[in-house]
This record gives sequence, structure tokens and C-alpha cells, in this order.
Amino acid sequence: MSFSDLGLAPALVSALTDAGFSEPTPVQARAIPLALEGHDLMVSSQTGSGKTAAFMLPALHKQVQASPLRTPGVRVLVLTPTRELAQQVTDATRTYGKALNWLRTATVVGGMPYGAQLKALSRRVDVLVATPGRLLDHVQSRKVDLSEVEVLVLDEADRMLDMGFIDDIEAIVARTPQSRQTLLFSATLDGSVARMAAKMMRDPQRIEIASQKEKHVNITQSLLYADDMGHKMRLLDHLLRDVNIQQAIVFTSTKRAADDLADTLADQGFAAAALHGDMNQRQRTRTLGQMQRGQVQILVATDVAARGIDVQGISHVVNFDLPMQAEDYVHRIGRTGRAGRDGLAFTLAVHGERHKIRNIERYTDQSIPVQVVPGLEPQRAPRPGADRPRRGGPGSKPGWRPGGRGGYQSRDSGNRPEGRGRFERDPDSRPVFGDRPRGERQYGDRTQGERSYQDRAPRERAYGAGDRSDRARTDRPYAERPWGDRPRAAQGDAERRERPTQAWNERPRTGRAEGERRDAPVRRFDSRRRAA
Repeated sequence: MSFSDLGLAPALVSALTDAGFSEPTPVQARAIPLALEGHDLMVSSQTGSGKTAAFMLPALHKQVQASPLRTPGVRVLVLTPTRELAQQVTDATRTYGKALNWLRTATVVGGMPYGAQLKALSRRVDVLVATPGRLLDHVQSRKVDLSEVEVLVLDEADRMLDMGFIDDIEAIVARTPQSRQTLLFSATLDGSVARMAAKMMRDPQRIEIASQKEKHVNITQSLLYADDMGHKMRLLDHLLRDVNIQQAIVFTSTKRAADDLADTLADQGFAAAALHGDMNQRQRTRTLGQMQRGQVQILVATDVAARGIDVQGISHVVNFDLPMQAEDYVHRIGRTGRAGRDGLAFTLAVHGERHKIRNIERYTDQSIPVQVVPGLEPQRAPRPGADRPRRGGPGSKPGWRPGGRGGYQSRDSGNRPEGRGRFERDPDSRPVFGDRPRGERQYGDRTQGERSYQDRAPRERAYGAGDRSDRARTDRPYAERPWGDRPRAAQGDAERRERPTQAWNERPRTGRAEGERRDAPVRRFDSRRRAA
């Protein structure tokens, strides 16, 4: 089957032939005829299967068949989750529509200056490729008219939902006409994707060419265990010094780790560069251009690059950090082995991450074989249950692990003689404090029963000689009551007791006669200045 058999316009078929596309892929062969008939589509296909052409070719065909006398406005709107994917779709659109000299394409993504985008939107735009956040800004400022949209494409819809674009997508879709054709492409077609499709699609046709869980038969996957970060760095150095390596992508979990690892590899002599979301669009475009031209051999990236990078020369993918979601693992390793080529995917993990490996294996329905590099074997074997996440409480402290029935036991409790309970003490061991007889408890060099009243310090007999019970504290004269070691001044106390008590209004006013009013003298500003 060829592209001409699908019913595409001759101009599009000629452009595909010039670009080297001989025959359609399975997803293109099934999606293009249904899209040309005007159906809404929900498509799930494996990454790298040619889905960009599956939605862009029928959209361009509709533009070729349309009347040239029509009102200006965006006709094809493509929403993507990342800037890299938007740029990839734009490049593919220009390749497919190379013979259509009148076709105008614009890209609206975050991280780029508003001025250039406003200039592009001020002219006629036939195909608009955008990320939801930046497009909504232009829509709300009335810089984009979506009332003439004929084809709406949601590319990587599940990824856009994961990134929190659901509100932006609904606001954008509300500005498009109800008569539009909607094409949705996603890794999964269930859950939140299905609920969103039910709101904005009319009787969609469901196409599942290849699930994301399908085995990558042309990608050799390997799992390497490491003891610590130093061991992981030595394994990475061994992998990147393979003579058969062409270009590689090393995935990290954070942006800072991507920058640090790229700097480390550059210091070791590798042509390495970082790619993550904190870089502006100009930097990211320049890095991807260097990667496509072969100037960068090792690209250290976060998951933002897992979708949308289409570099044919990538032969190795290394998961330096495990992904947060199991499906991201599929998108990561899908950066290699594209267009029928073979690829290698390596995953580095510590023993405590075995539960994440099992989640990936359950999601992909296949096991990842463990590989051991001679001379870099892990020195510590995984303990049984070490991959289980620890619960909170005392069992999560270092040196302790949960025991049975709510108790906790030390790591060396495995040396307990067989048959003895967890809290049963060895009868031959030294008795603890609570097991001693009361008379044997020592206080310094004396037993507790031998400590008499005469042995106490003088300060402890502050109430006088003799037993305290013979004389109560309140029965002694006031002068005999001590305050520390010094007696109180009885004379001062007597004077305070004999002082008459007067109300506040009975006290005489000193310096004034009865009824005399004391007024403050009036001081003028100039008199104060002269006095100063």
C-alpha cells in the first residue's frame, strides 16, 4: 500500500515521496482513511509509529480541497504538551506541505518572546501548533481567532492531562466551533482521557494500533544494579565509552541533576549538554539543533525530553534515575530504535528501587534482564524485603526494622537462641536494675537503708535541729524562720507593719495649697529657640 492508495492529494503524496516516505505505517493506514471521511478519532499507538503524519496529512488534505475564497482564520489547531513536540509537529507540517506554497504555519509556545508570536499571529495562519498555556494567553487577549477551526488535534492528550492542562484545554476548546473535527492521540484511551473525549468529541472511532505496553522488539533492554552513587557513575562511564555508541540520551529525575551530570560528563571529555524545563526556548532549540547535527553526543535530559525528540542517530538510552511513572519508562526508551532501527536501553538502579522495577515490568508485561559488568559487580547483595518501603514510626529509624505483633527488634536479634521469646532474658546474663532486691540497690558506696539523717548535708536541715515532724514550720517565731542562711531584717518588717494606710485621695499634695491648680507655663516657639 502506498500513500496514493489512501486518497491523499497528489501534492501531498509528491512531498512525501521527496522526503523519503515510501509507504504508510499501520497507524497511518488505519487513521488516514477514517479522518478523510470526517470521523472523530481516538488513537492509541506506540511512540515513533508515525502518528504525526496520521493526523497532519488528512488535515492538510482538507485544506487543499477547501475553496480559496474563504475568511481568514486558523483552520488547523494542534495542541501539544511540550515545546519540543510542538516544534517537531511544525517541522513535519512544513515537510508534508512543501508543495503548498500558500500554506502558513505558526508556533505558539511558552519560553519565547511575545513580540515574534504576535507578529506571526497578526497575519493569516492556516496551521497553528501551540502549547495550551501560551495559546490561552493569546486567546484571552484576543490575538487569536479560533472561530474558524476545522480540525482540532490533541497530541499526547494523556501527557497534557498529567501536566495539569485540563482547564486550559477546556477553555480553548470552548472557543472553537461545534462543527469541528477532533483527532485525539494518546498513550491510553481510558480514565481521564476517555472522560475528556466524551465532552468534546462526537461518536469517535477508536483505533488501537499498538498499546504502550507492547514490547519493543527492536530495543535491547538491560538492568544494572549499583551499590551507591559512585558505583552508578562508574557504570555510566563504562556504558558511554562503548565504541558502538553513536548518540545517547541520559535521563535524570530533576533539572539540577541534569545540569550537574552534564557538567561532569563534559569535564570527563564527553560532548554533553543538558535539556530541561528551566531552559528558555531559544536554548532548548539550540541544544536540539546541535544534537541533530551531531555536535552533541550525550544529551542529559529530564522527562520533558522523553516526548517530542526525534533524532535518528540515538543508539543508546540510559535511565540514570528511574522515572516517576512506569509509562514514562516506555517514552524514554522509545527515543532509540526509531524508524525500524535497533537500539539499546540501560537502566541503573540501587537495590532499594526494586519495587519500581517491578512496577515497570508489570506495566510493560515483560521482565528486564539483569546485566553485570565484569569488574563493576555490585558488592552488596539485596536483603530480603529491602526493596519494600518502610513504614513510619520506630521501625523507620536506622538500625531498626519492624518486628512481629507491633514490636520492634534490633538487627542483631537474629542471634537469639532458638526457642526463646523476643522479650525473654537470658537467665545467665547480668540482672538489670529492676531485678535487684530492694536492699541491694546502691547509692554511691552505701545502700539505701544505711543512709541516716546525720549523713545529710547541713543545707538539708534548714528548719533547725531535730526531726521536722516535732515542730511545724508555722509554729516557729517569724525571726527564726530562715531565708537561705540569712535571717530577715525584723526591724524593716516592723516599720512596714506600723506604716499607716492612706487612700490615694487622702494623701497631701506637696508644694501646693488646698485647691491650688498647677498649670504648666505657656512656652512659645521663639522663646524655646532663644533659650537653646
